[in-house]
Amino acid sequence: MNKYLIVGIIVVVIIALLATNKKLVETLKNIYKIEELRKRILFTLGLLLIYRLGSFVVLPGVNHEALKAFTESFATGENANNLMGLLNIFSGGAFSQASIFALGVMPYITASIIIQLMGIMVPYFRKMQKEGESGRRKMNQWTRFLTIAVLILQAPAYLKTQIPGNAIIPEGGFVLTSTIILIAGTMFIMWLGEKITDKGIGNGISLIIMIGIVARLPHAFLQEIMVKLDGHGGSLIMLIVELVFLALVFMMTIALVQAVRKIPVQYAKRIVGNKQYGGVRQYIPLKLNAANVMPIIFAQALMFIPALISKDGAFTDIQGFWYNFTLAVLVIAFTYFYTAIIMNPQMMADEMKRNGGFIPGVKPGKSTVTYIDNIMTRITLPGSIFLAVVTILPALAMKIGVQPSFAYFYGGTSLLIMVGVVLDTLKQIESYLLMRHYDGLMKTGRIQGRY
Repeated sequence: MNKYLIVGIIVVVIIALLATNKKLVETLKNIYKIEELRKRILFTLGLLLIYRLGSFVVLPGVNHEALKAFTESFATGENANNLMGLLNIFSGGAFSQASIFALGVMPYITASIIIQLMGIMVPYFRKMQKEGESGRRKMNQWTRFLTIAVLILQAPAYLKTQIPGNAIIPEGGFVLTSTIILIAGTMFIMWLGEKITDKGIGNGISLIIMIGIVARLPHAFLQEIMVKLDGHGGSLIMLIVELVFLALVFMMTIALVQAVRKIPVQYAKRIVGNKQYGGVRQYIPLKLNAANVMPIIFAQALMFIPALISKDGAFTDIQGFWYNFTLAVLVIAFTYFYTAIIMNPQMMADEMKRNGGFIPGVKPGKSTVTYIDNIMTRITLPGSIFLAVVTILPALAMKIGVQPSFAYFYGGTSLLIMVGVVLDTLKQIESYLLMRHYDGLMKTGRIQGRY
């Protein structure tokens, strides 16, 4: 009883702190006054609710009791410590529940990565990228087709490896019908994401991924509290230390996501008719972590290969030294690789020269390309190392006694996705507020580092 009382007190304190925050209350009132923003937020919340409800709809022909026993192993058993448990976090629990949304948007992300890489290596897709809006629509169509192809391969593999035989009610055609349902489920999620992007607020696919991750946070947090209050996994003081450390990790991750190196660019004066153009100094913002979460996704995709080949080994235990060492090295390597793909110094220098701009003290042309490339190389090194540290933080948290389900929120893909999506969504909300001459979301009137 005391445990539940303490949990209740913590929840009440959090609600009280939020309710007494005058700035927050005033901001919510301003958001409600803007009709378009209010409708977009409600529309987004409604579609996210549909997604969460669908995550609890189990595939036809699955024994609920046997599945429940198997599901519990993802939270408390050895599966909580492997890569399948990590996939369960990303899907908001739908992966282990054999839901119609079990595969989530991961096949779509895989297809998007492949199409993006083909846009670099294949001339046909490279040309398509330069066709503007029509090219973007064609790329999206190719991504959808490739997503279906990925699903055709992943869905049967999921049914055979992640659903135990005693959980399947003997019926003919279970694999075929369930594969069709899983494909339809993922395509429906993609449709929800596109609708959120068009008529809601924020990026739809990113919000769906984030809501699946956040949905596991309350359960993981309560489980961590129970373990600490039992006396077997620590104490209340240890829990407070963990929460303080988690807050520090969030602050460091926000700093990583928003940190930029500004390169000054001076534009020459041009007089057209009676008007003067140029003659102002602007900046090229080079992000410390230009690759964002993609290096972690690439690295973890490679780390899944040994897990699929064999369930035993050094590369299947996410707390193991060799797993984390290899993962960190891959993250650093992919950070350089992906940054080189998306940031083209030659193109930046040509665009600058075309618009009459130059970097003070640097000659236009090859010297400008070399200057930008050197700065990118220098800032990518600390950014990649910091990203690698964030990637292995969950394993370090488990080592000091944090429960696996809660430790996933200390770093890795889940943390970067949450921080990035929240900042991007807040930026869009803030733009609506500032256009209506309201204060922004922060005391200074704008989100730090976003402008």
